[in-house]
Amino acid sequence: MKRTTELKRTPFKRSLPSEPKPAPGPRKRKCSNKACRVPYMFDPLRPHELWCSADCAVVLAVEKIAKMKAKKQRQERAADKVKREGMKTYPQLIREVQRVFNAFIRARDAELPCICCGKRFDDKSLTGGNVHAGHYRSTGSAPHLRFNEDNVHLQNAACNLYGAGRAVDYRVGLIARIGLARVEALESDSTPRKWAHDELRELKAHYQRKVLELRKAHEP
Repeated sequence: MKRTTELKRTPFKRSLPSEPKPAPGPRKRKCSNKACRVPYMFDPLRPHELWCSADCAVVLAVEKIAKMKAKKQRQERAADKVKREGMKTYPQLIREVQRVFNAFIRARDAELPCICCGKRFDDKSLTGGNVHAGHYRSTGSAPHLRFNEDNVHLQNAACNLYGAGRAVDYRVGLIARIGLARVEALESDSTPRKWAHDELRELKAHYQRKVLELRKAHEP
């Protein structure tokens, strides 16, 4: 079958390359010098320029140098702290953990009376010398229980320092507080324990967190 209409061919149009668009210049910005008194936005000559004048450039350069110096000092102090921590002896670490652990006992038992005599303490006296974190089995006779929470409770200083810690009264109060089974478990525990240096550091950090949690919980 023959085509009745003539096929029309559209001429090919060659597209000319478009002229490149000029690159946008740096946007206007406000001077980064907080003490700069220029109220208007300035036109930076380069994209990284944050200052509106040479004076402001000097101020920002001085501030940057001061920040870099402070950062270096912080890094040096942190390195010195790590070094000093690594040089601590076993007795030093024991004392540090004991201090934090005692603070935890005071925070935990803040609303409880003395485990021996039943005397209650006001809030102001909880950090004073008349309130102790008293051990049922002493650290001298049972050093492996010095950080056992069942073995340590808030105790009046007089009860802790005089009358051999009032062991009989302590036992009566302890049974009433944690039960006979746990008291007998303490009394029969003779397993020696020796903490590694890193374990003591972990214990210290653990009880520091618990002290903060308890103090936040008691905040009005």
